[in-house]
Amino acid sequence: MQKRKLGNSGLEVSANGLGCMGMSFGYGPAKDTKEMIPLIHAAVEQGVTFFDTAEVYGPFTNEELVGEALEPFKGNVVIATKFGFNIQDGKMAGLNSRPENIRAVAEASMKRLRVDVIDLFYQHRVDPNVPIEDVAGTVKDLIQEGKVKHFGLSEAGAQTIRRAHAVQPVTALQSEYSLWTRQHEKEIIPTIEELGIGLVAYSPLGKGFLTGKIDETTQFAAGDIRNTLPRYTEEARIANKALLDLLDQFAERHNATTAQIALAWVLAQKPWIVPIPGTTKLHRLTENNGAATIQLTADELREIEEASAQIDVVGNRYTEQMEKSTGL
Repeated sequence: MQKRKLGNSGLEVSANGLGCMGMSFGYGPAKDTKEMIPLIHAAVEQGVTFFDTAEVYGPFTNEELVGEALEPFKGNVVIATKFGFNIQDGKMAGLNSRPENIRAVAEASMKRLRVDVIDLFYQHRVDPNVPIEDVAGTVKDLIQEGKVKHFGLSEAGAQTIRRAHAVQPVTALQSEYSLWTRQHEKEIIPTIEELGIGLVAYSPLGKGFLTGKIDETTQFAAGDIRNTLPRYTEEARIANKALLDLLDQFAERHNATTAQIALAWVLAQKPWIVPIPGTTKLHRLTENNGAATIQLTADELREIEEASAQIDVVGNRYTEQMEKSTGL
């Protein structure tokens, strides 16, 4: 597995990371820990050194899983986690990036992750009630205290990123990015490129749609967020097949899968972009990691760009309420 550096920070990680959320949260019932620990170990064996979790995934159970699984590899892997929500009665209960909460989460997350320092600590969502300068300043203090190594933001706007970066350099922005979610290209990606900040792309496979394994007849388990997403209505899934047809053309050329071309496209956009596809299956892990070896040519990237510009993706990525408050 090739390595990439997240912007100018010097933080080097595998070209593909592993998003661990779906093992515990968001896509139906949590998976069996006894099955997920070997999967995380397999990721390490395949060269993955970058693992993503958060306190709200579960809540708490995903950090515990990741901490247990990666304890044998301490010092050889990078674990990213997140703060920024209230958790009450085992559920997310609104945003909270007050300094005292950031500190409390850092201490609790270190225990669950079984680490002495958090490699990358993201603000999970921007809290309109707390100045971003206070958030960045608190993480700066944690860095100086040796409890955190790197500061990150998630789904933040360009001006928020600039204000935070002026207080404490931001190592990475984690935001949704894929061939069907590209709104960040207009302002945010140029901003982080200017500032030397890396992009960690979550849902690079469109929550599974860009694997080509989901169609309008696919049924999702109770509790699966895709049951509520506008882009996952039956009508949207039918309309959005056009994007899959495009990816399939390039998959045939490269003797690859649809998912691999979708990931290879993300990797080809910038050398400081690291996708973190999630999976609970070993064969999908191996498939996703194989995307890092696929080189799309400049002509192919131009072809994809021109063809995809003619395709209107149907459905918003989240509901309006989820856009404001989701930790996914």
